[in-house]
Amino acid sequence: MNTAINSVASIAQQPAPSEAVAKFLERAPRLLIGGEWVEPGKGQLQVTDPATGREISVIANADQADVDRAVAAARRAFEQGPWPEMSPAAREASLWRLSDLVERHADELAELESIDNGKTRFMAGLIDVPATRDYLRYMAGWATKVEGSTFETSIPRPPGRRYHTYSTREPVGVVAQIVPWNFPLLMAVWKIAPALAVGCTCILKPAEQTSLTSLRLGELIAEAGFPPGVVNILTGTGAATGAALVAHPGVDKIAFTGSTAVGKAINRSATETVKRVSLELGGKSPVVVLPDADLETVIGGAAQAIFFNAGQVCTAGSRLYVHRKIFDRVVEGVSAAAQSMRLGPGLHVDTQMGPLVSRQQQERVLAYIASGRNEGAAVMTGGEAPSHPGYFVKPTVLANVRPDMRVVREEIFGPVVVAQRFDDLDDLAALANDSPYGLSASIWSNDLSAVQRLVPKLRAGTVWVNCHNMVDPNMPFGGFKQSGFGREHGRSAIEQYSEIKSVCMCV
Repeated sequence: MNTAINSVASIAQQPAPSEAVAKFLERAPRLLIGGEWVEPGKGQLQVTDPATGREISVIANADQADVDRAVAAARRAFEQGPWPEMSPAAREASLWRLSDLVERHADELAELESIDNGKTRFMAGLIDVPATRDYLRYMAGWATKVEGSTFETSIPRPPGRRYHTYSTREPVGVVAQIVPWNFPLLMAVWKIAPALAVGCTCILKPAEQTSLTSLRLGELIAEAGFPPGVVNILTGTGAATGAALVAHPGVDKIAFTGSTAVGKAINRSATETVKRVSLELGGKSPVVVLPDADLETVIGGAAQAIFFNAGQVCTAGSRLYVHRKIFDRVVEGVSAAAQSMRLGPGLHVDTQMGPLVSRQQQERVLAYIASGRNEGAAVMTGGEAPSHPGYFVKPTVLANVRPDMRVVREEIFGPVVVAQRFDDLDDLAALANDSPYGLSASIWSNDLSAVQRLVPKLRAGTVWVNCHNMVDPNMPFGGFKQSGFGREHGRSAIEQYSEIKSVCMCV
């Protein structure tokens, strides 16, 4: 199938789900609390296939009473029973068992992720599910490597006695983890794996738009043998379920990935109970192309930076800065790449880009494109939704933009890139940093001297060189400025789920 995406006929119908997934979609709305699947107190939410706009399932909408039950279950599991008595090696083994189950059910998980989120099953099977498995295995190894320190002190001591002083790193306690809809399964594991490795108990709140793989993960967690209450899963809205978790006095820490606006609200609410908070928030990441860069590499890389996962990536390369000498060729190349992409439903084998996650998100992205047009931006390609069911938006390239435009300053979270020229390398860092966000950036050049001068000037938590959107479990991930605080991955993740206790013994 080599037809272009610009006609209705080019968008295929969503294939029927597999038998296993169809059966899962028929399950009654339930919550995982205290090791049991329980009915919610009241309310449920529709699950919609973004490729068709049709309802495919229902999930529970947890209320305050459900939150209270989950927090109580997590507290009991943290303070009593087998979990606090388990050795680090036993926690490691539990995470490995879970990773094996993720691998065993990889096809089913990829299909569920595709139907729920809209991304292609191919991409979910290639990236999301293997990365979930590998992250569990990486974090499992940290369970046996949490350590403290010993100190020499100058405290006056009684005759014949001395002080033995040391620190321990202990789990922070009950953590509520609120994850976004763009990588539902992977983000869930980014949260729970380090928390479990260090010995916390968890209440996971997936996004209301994409809860299916978290619910399936809950079944695998039970199968892996985690004690009751160690992981609880509450589906529901952010305004009700999420807000109740943030405000609950029985929760010791909030870990949130999502929009900056919601992150600010969470941070304000958490101050009432002085909860520990880590926030991985929005981005408006610059892709900086120096004049010596290889054009073929840049064009493919810049297209991948923005159109991967339909642009629904916090690190999406949504601001493209290209040296004037090669600007036209790069923009033409990225536009051609956008025009060649095949839109379609996630389960169809020929689809290269699926729909956006919801009608609300589709309307948001189209409104941003309209604002760019109204403010004078030139639409090089895309800029509209095809006349087809589902929440599709054509990959879009905007040029002739100004730094004050909304499409340049605000996070769109869709397949829209704004391209701008630059002339002076000395002014480039100021252009790239002219944003309230600071999550990531990429530089494209073979001039290592120029790259090394530019990297320390970029106010971003991650800077890629000649690549974009590359993450690793061992590489700290998080943002500067309004892109949040705290770091995922590696030792940093272990530290944000633990507290340091100092011990001073006079012996």
